[in-house]
Amino acid sequence: MVGLAATKDLTGEITVTGQVSVNGQTAVSNSTIVSGSTIVTGADSSAVISLGKTGRIEVMADSNFVLNFSDSGIVGILDSGKARISDASGVATTITTKDTTVIADSAQANNFVVEVECSHTHVDTTAGLVTMREGSSDKQVAAGTSATAGNLSQTGCKPCLRPNSAPPVRLAGWPWLILAAAGVAGVAILLGGNNEVTPNGQVIIVSPTR
Repeated sequence: MVGLAATKDLTGEITVTGQVSVNGQTAVSNSTIVSGSTIVTGADSSAVISLGKTGRIEVMADSNFVLNFSDSGIVGILDSGKARISDASGVATTITTKDTTVIADSAQANNFVVEVECSHTHVDTTAGLVTMREGSSDKQVAAGTSATAGNLSQTGCKPCLRPNSAPPVRLAGWPWLILAAAGVAGVAILLGGNNEVTPNGQVIIVSPTR
């Protein structure tokens, strides 16, 4: 169970559903959580950490999240899974994954989801504005939009079913020939159904609209 913090530093309160651990110990609802804690959720489980006026973090199922916070900042490391972050105006929030660093706009309140998948990281912004930083490239993700960072074509990963997140499927060589042949055969059958043969053996092609 998560113990109460003895210091006067900012603390949070955690509410759990299902199997949740903090720093390797089973967590229960209404426990106090301190900065630097590692939250791990099991299947069909979640944890909500309330930081008062600073913000709120929801760690969803099958996730591993390291949370650091103060009165003016939230810094998280999402190793796996999915988390929703809400912060207040004036709070500097940064979430790091294996693919990217997500930086919230401290000039306004923000609400966004970060999800780590096998080949990439996905960000959905509900309110405010966040910047997805991948190497030296920055991409702004405004409210109502989403973005990805990483290698979508990485092999050995389960395909992502989210629209526009999966790499295009390319067909080359003989599969195209099979498709083309099937199309020609279908047209021939369609047209052939109305053909007529004269007594001298000539074939008259009849329009399908006749």
